[in-house]
Order: sequence, then structure tokens, then C-alpha cells
Amino acid sequence: MPKADEPNDKAFHSLDARLDAFEAKKAAEKPAKAESEKANQDGYRLLADLIGGVLVGLGFGWLLDRYVHTSPWGMVGGLLIGMGLAIFSVVRKATKMSAQASAAAPRGIADGDTGDGPTVPKQKRD
Repeated sequence: MPKADEPNDKAFHSLDARLDAFEAKKAAEKPAKAESEKANQDGYRLLADLIGGVLVGLGFGWLLDRYVHTSPWGMVGGLLIGMGLAIFSVVRKATKMSAQASAAAPRGIADGDTGDGPTVPKQKRD
């Protein structure tokens, strides 16, 4: 006569197999999500640097106008200097991030380019 626990053992083994398959699938997806999240974080960081630089320049210009009484010229100068420094900083950081990303990726696969020619699919000929 069979034991009462045997059907439950089969169910547990089936559940364990499905759980292992699910965990393997999640582990395979994790690096792709991590890369995507890192790219988003880098983009937001560059945007924050750009906006922050402009606002800091405006703030210093406003302070200059307030204490030196140079009406709009301090703000205009602060805006221009802040924008220029922010753009310079963002371009420098983006160049550094790009160099790090291309050094980390294997050669030729960094942008999905395998070097096989154009990315447009070839048309079938009759």
C-alpha cells in the first residue's frame, strides 16, 4: 500500500523545479534591468547638473544685483556664466561616461553593431 506522503512529494518536486526555473529567468533579466537603470540614473544626473548650474548662476547674479545695485546685468551675466559652466561640466561628464561604457563593453558590440553592414533588412528578390 502506498504511503500518503508520496503525492505530496511529487507536488513539492514539481514546485521546486518551477521555482528554480523562475529564479533562473529572473537572474538572467537582472543584468539587463541594471544596465537600463544605470543609464537612466546617468541621464538624470546630467540633467540635474545642467539645471543646477543655470540656477546657481542665476542665484549669484541676483545676489550681485541686490548688493551692488547693477539691476539686470548681474542676473544676465550670472545666467550666461552659469549656463556656460553647466554645459561644459555636462559635456565633460558625458564624455567620461561614454568612454567608461565603451571600455566596459566588448569591442564591436557596444552599440549592437556587429560590423556586418547596414542595419536595414535585406529585401527578398524574386
